[in-house]
Amino acid sequence: MPPARPWPGLSQSPDWSHPFLSQSPCWSHPFLSQQETVECLKKFNARRKLKVSLGGGGQGGVVAVSRPRPGGLVSPRPVLPHTGPILWFGAVTPPCPPPARKQEIIKITEQLIEAVNNGDFEAYAKICDPGLTSFEPEALGNLVEGMDFHRFYFENLLSKNNKPIHTTILNPHVHVIGEDAACIAYIRLTQYLDAQGRPRTSQSEETRVWHRRDGKWQNVHFHGSGAPVAPLQ
Repeated sequence: MPPARPWPGLSQSPDWSHPFLSQSPCWSHPFLSQQETVECLKKFNARRKLKVSLGGGGQGGVVAVSRPRPGGLVSPRPVLPHTGPILWFGAVTPPCPPPARKQEIIKITEQLIEAVNNGDFEAYAKICDPGLTSFEPEALGNLVEGMDFHRFYFENLLSKNNKPIHTTILNPHVHVIGEDAACIAYIRLTQYLDAQGRPRTSQSEETRVWHRRDGKWQNVHFHGSGAPVAPLQ
């Protein structure tokens, strides 16, 4: 009958008195087989490695931590995922601006245009900064600052208009600049009735810069080109 361990193993000698070998559960025989040696080495190496996986499903970031350095120090090494936030030392980087913020800018822009269509200067002034600057067709290429220029059109034209006006904002594009600033660019289509009562449509290209102060958004700059904001026909 062939011996149970036909290959020469490692004998138990003073050279192999290391605690890992002498206290290992694999050391139950004077001879240590090759397979048992491999298994014990795997367990030993596993205890020396530290791997941390955070998140999953493509929604979270991953941080890989290298093996401990001498003295117990651990050197973190960030691994960037394809999607999701990046985790660095346990902190999550700010995500991209949420769609809700962009919708908030679009909504406040719609409220401003509605105030213009209704000829409501008080509502318009609440949304605009007192030092509002603007380039618009009515200013003939000049930079206008303040509200007096706009007040003239509200008092003498917009507030006296009793004909329906409908405005459509097309392709709005919002740039969120930090927590308290944003810029929106869009195409504005205005439907109205002319002096003969015939329906007309005018188009203008507009850009507005918004700044949030005391929790309220205010329009601080406006640039319009194309047809006048207030139809004069």
